[in-house]
Amino acid sequence: MVDNTKVQQDENFIKKDVLDEINGEPIESLSFSYRIIKRFFDIIISGVMLIIIIPVFVVFSGIYLIGDNKGPLFYRQVRVGRNGKKFKMYKFRSMVVDADKKLLENKELYAKYVANSYKLPAGEDPRVTKFGSFIRRTSLDELPQFINIFIGDMSIIGPRPIVEKELAEYETAERINKLLSVTPGAMGYWQAIGRSNIEYPERCEVELYYVDHASLLFDFQIIFKNIISIFKSDGAY
Repeated sequence: MVDNTKVQQDENFIKKDVLDEINGEPIESLSFSYRIIKRFFDIIISGVMLIIIIPVFVVFSGIYLIGDNKGPLFYRQVRVGRNGKKFKMYKFRSMVVDADKKLLENKELYAKYVANSYKLPAGEDPRVTKFGSFIRRTSLDELPQFINIFIGDMSIIGPRPIVEKELAEYETAERINKLLSVTPGAMGYWQAIGRSNIEYPERCEVELYYVDHASLLFDFQIIFKNIISIFKSDGAY
């Protein structure tokens, strides 16, 4: 039986509405030139990739018409972005329809989800379909995030966008503000060095390390490391 204490602590923390402390004011931690160059590459690369993966969208559309996969092509979840702006992050759906509702209805399963850094252990999530397990291992479920990158909600490189409850893991408004001072990314330092193998609170330190050391050179190093991690399927489930 998983202890529900952490779940309650997270809920109490979020009730403080720490996002209000940002007051909608932009928080700049990176140079203007770096952000402009990075945004330029985000638009070009995501635009090209969206054209290239059109056949994947077509094939997957057919797969989601049958069996356990039947339902919407995309899974859209609200995440917290730069300066506290909330947005819907796109993924190819890897779970059954109404997966979030089923998780919340099962208190023991939800407590286990929170205790395990807001995910369920590999092979222990009853909501994941067989096809969903495959696209998670190969990171194909992440491809629709090029949509988020193209429209500016995300960047190719940055801290992984989190759900609001995960902000509690950063403990203080100062640390939360630092995290939210940069655009979240489809690939980041956390994924590059361990992904789901690195849990909270260590994950917080990894993500904040990126914010403190962000640069074009570091971004290219992270891309290279992420490509290796994808092929090795490290921490992907």
